[in-house]
Amino acid sequence: MAGIFGKILIGIYVEIKRSDGRIHQAMVTSLNEDNESVTVEWIENGDTKGKEIDLESIFALNPDLAPEEEIAQSPETPPPALSSSVKVNKIPTNKNRRTIAPPKNETPARDNRVVGTTRARPSQQTEQAPAPPAPPPIQHQTLQQQQNARRKSNCVKEVEKLQEKRERRRMQQQELREKRAQEVDATTPNYEIMCMIRDFRASLDYRPLTTADLIEEHRICVCVRARPLNKKEMSVKDLDVITIPSKDVVMVHEPKQKVDLTRYLENQTFRFDYAFDDTTTNEMVYRFTARPLVETIFERGMATCFAYGQTGSGKTHTMGGDFSGKNQDCSKGIYALAARDVFLMLKKPNYKKLDLQVYATFFEIYSGKVFDLLNRKAKLRVLEDGKQQVQVVGLQEREVKCTEDVLKLIEVGNSCRTSGQTSANAHSSRSHAVFQIILRRRGKMHGKFSLIDLAGNERGADTSSADRQTRLEGAEINKSLLALKECIRALGRNKPHTPFRASKLTQVLRDSFIGENSRTCMIATISPGMASCENTLNTLRYANRVKELTVDPSAVMEGRTGGHQMTQLDVLEAQWGVGSSPQRDDLKLLCEQNEEEVSPQLFTFHEAVSQLVEMEEQVLEDHRAVFQESIRWLEDEKVLIEMTEEVDYDVDSYATQLEQILDQKIDVLTELRDKVKAFRSALQEEEQASKQINPKRPRAL
Repeated sequence: MAGIFGKILIGIYVEIKRSDGRIHQAMVTSLNEDNESVTVEWIENGDTKGKEIDLESIFALNPDLAPEEEIAQSPETPPPALSSSVKVNKIPTNKNRRTIAPPKNETPARDNRVVGTTRARPSQQTEQAPAPPAPPPIQHQTLQQQQNARRKSNCVKEVEKLQEKRERRRMQQQELREKRAQEVDATTPNYEIMCMIRDFRASLDYRPLTTADLIEEHRICVCVRARPLNKKEMSVKDLDVITIPSKDVVMVHEPKQKVDLTRYLENQTFRFDYAFDDTTTNEMVYRFTARPLVETIFERGMATCFAYGQTGSGKTHTMGGDFSGKNQDCSKGIYALAARDVFLMLKKPNYKKLDLQVYATFFEIYSGKVFDLLNRKAKLRVLEDGKQQVQVVGLQEREVKCTEDVLKLIEVGNSCRTSGQTSANAHSSRSHAVFQIILRRRGKMHGKFSLIDLAGNERGADTSSADRQTRLEGAEINKSLLALKECIRALGRNKPHTPFRASKLTQVLRDSFIGENSRTCMIATISPGMASCENTLNTLRYANRVKELTVDPSAVMEGRTGGHQMTQLDVLEAQWGVGSSPQRDDLKLLCEQNEEEVSPQLFTFHEAVSQLVEMEEQVLEDHRAVFQESIRWLEDEKVLIEMTEEVDYDVDSYATQLEQILDQKIDVLTELRDKVKAFRSALQEEEQASKQINPKRPRAL
């Protein structure tokens, strides 16, 4: 039975499904009766391709080709023709049509033909009707009739089964169409995508994180938090494309489109230590992220917890507390929750006898510069002492006695933090905010907990903007995020060298990335809207790389291989031809380790920006010195002028002293002028480098 319909399909186009899920048309070229399949061929990129497909799959994708009923034919009935109701794409010319001929030396079957709903036309019957054969012997005819009867019975059963399946399938499809037609909301954009996401979620088994789950010990903990759709997203009916089915899995439903404009979902899955959905509170996030790190600082350790993500994804909400309009409730942020537990730990007998004092600092890093948020935003200098310890010169530490004291400091710092308006957030943080809780015993450092609210990661792409200030912002954010990832990588692999000098952020956090008792937690915050899908995927890929870098055993062995670092630096020195210095060496190493994301042109830009920042600091420092020297010169000149008012003043002494003052002025001002000229040249080099940036896209995970 299947063989008959397979022969009927030869020479027509049918829809087939490829192994990668694509559906397209192909021509049936031959029938394989042994396994009830057909061979199909199609043209792709100028080449002829083909594959073997069973008939059931053909009928499933082309229901109109499936047989509907069995029609017993008399000997005069012509060969079956295709149903007129079958919708197929026939070959446009008669050259490609194939004529079905019976095998040689065999009598064509006459009584068991099965056709579609429409029989062949009379004209075709006249042309194709064969001449009646001579009647065989009676005994042979009786045997033939019995065989035909049995064959006919099997065919009828098969046809009935196919017809039942077809009818059930048609009814299900019709019911589904009617149901969807009733639910269609014409006012909802991307309704089709919404239905796909809803159907996919219906097939999942949800097991979200609960307070009953155990808190695991991680030296490096990476987790993800998704916020709910905000008012702006809901007003434009943006779709939620984030699903968190279990305590450590995040799924992104990325809308895609085929060449034929058919839309579909690409469901990308990421796994982390913890995953928090949009119903999770700050207290719950704190329980599994920062809270396990509090004990570290009491054990003479260093702990770091930072929130990373795009602008408007909930970083400041997570670290600083809940917002109500422009007002922020700092008591519900991780800053305050960590401070609360620090003071609770101080009361425990084990730590009470240590007589520890608690201090707090709050500063921001903006465009490679450090500002004290607790001292009227005073500009600070970051220097290394003779023991290679990084010192933030002038940073004020405020002693705190209780959680309320901490809340006051947070409010003061947040009120003067650098921010600006973006497309995602009207009050967007453009700087890295670092809040530190420091334990001291008899004046010496005992432990330190750094809590960091990073700037939006999408601003790192602003390096090609026409505005220099935005370029500098983006360059510093981009560089600091790469450096932060590599420092965590070095911490996880116990590498002998940490490239902390590559950015100001990692430079001030150097002591958090060294030592055996150092622990880090990263909270990647993501936006759920479909409009933010690209930035969300970038955030998750960054977080995924951070976690991957800590669990690769082969990479650990590679990181401990002697001499590998110098080889990298030598190669970079030859490739980019940059002079050597501790800062530039770390920057070169950072870019080499992230060659998939940093092109040589982008490295040149980062190097130009770093040099620009260094020169700016030097010019400002020299200008202040010249200003102070000018005040002394004015006082000396005033004495000389007063001396000339005397009747018998010493003219020779006057001329000698004035010449000395002028020589000093000329030397100092000439030196300052040369530095200013070099600084202006560096500004032009930065602008030229920004126009030649050709960044590489991150590798797909």
